Amino acid sequence: MVDVAQIRPSTTAAGALPNAVAIASGKGGVGKTWLSVTLCHALARAGCKALLFDGDLGLANVDIQLGLTPHHDLAAVIAGRCKLDEAIINYGEGGFDVLAGRSGSGSLANLSPERLTALSKALAAMAPAYDRIVLDLGAGVERTVRQLAAQARSCLVVTTDEPTAMTDAYAFIKLLLMQQPDAEVRIVVNMAGSESEGERTYATLRKACASFLKTAPVLAGIVRRDRKVKEAIRHQAPLLMRYPNCTAAEDVEALTRRLLATP
Repeated sequence: MVDVAQIRPSTTAAGALPNAVAIASGKGGVGKTWLSVTLCHALARAGCKALLFDGDLGLANVDIQLGLTPHHDLAAVIAGRCKLDEAIINYGEGGFDVLAGRSGSGSLANLSPERLTALSKALAAMAPAYDRIVLDLGAGVERTVRQLAAQARSCLVVTTDEPTAMTDAYAFIKLLLMQQPDAEVRIVVNMAGSESEGERTYATLRKACASFLKTAPVLAGIVRRDRKVKEAIRHQAPLLMRYPNCTAAEDVEALTRRLLATP
């Protein structure tokens, strides 16, 4: 439970990582990590030097989805056993770099403010080496998630049409804006039954934000439900590599083009 009374505006300027996009959600099960992997792959295919940062501190699974076995991970960095750049591995098949997290490491989810700030600074120092950085954040609204989200230039909040997903996405947006009032928030509707259903889901969330938060996040994209997504995850392969012409792949590539076209 987040103590709203203790949330204060961040001293870190929004967009401290001008080439980073954070992928967040109010709850698990909305396809956040899959979207992060696929988006980073799409950016690499578009010619960007891209890094996928698994910031899901405590429940990381980017390495599992890609079938990677990293020698070092984020836990080693935080523990001081290696530097941030030493934990980065290249996912050659996808053409992008990965900084893996540590699945099941609850200590990472409860980082002290000092260690989290040090991690953020190390990431900012390394950022100029990349065209784009995708931050796969943990589900929920914890302090670690909000601070990393606030550091990115923009934050994509992933939701589905499930009422609990929309409610939790709204809660995340509310708390992020309380901490970082100038944060750039956009909505991604995932697993939509159709384009029109996705637009209705977005309209519902947008209306709630406009009514109660006095802000109207723009729609970053709609990703339609596609059985090929589960098959790709089961085979530990990026969707754009295994099923590049499927519906969901087309939707993520369209989302990527819109992101790259944004000044």
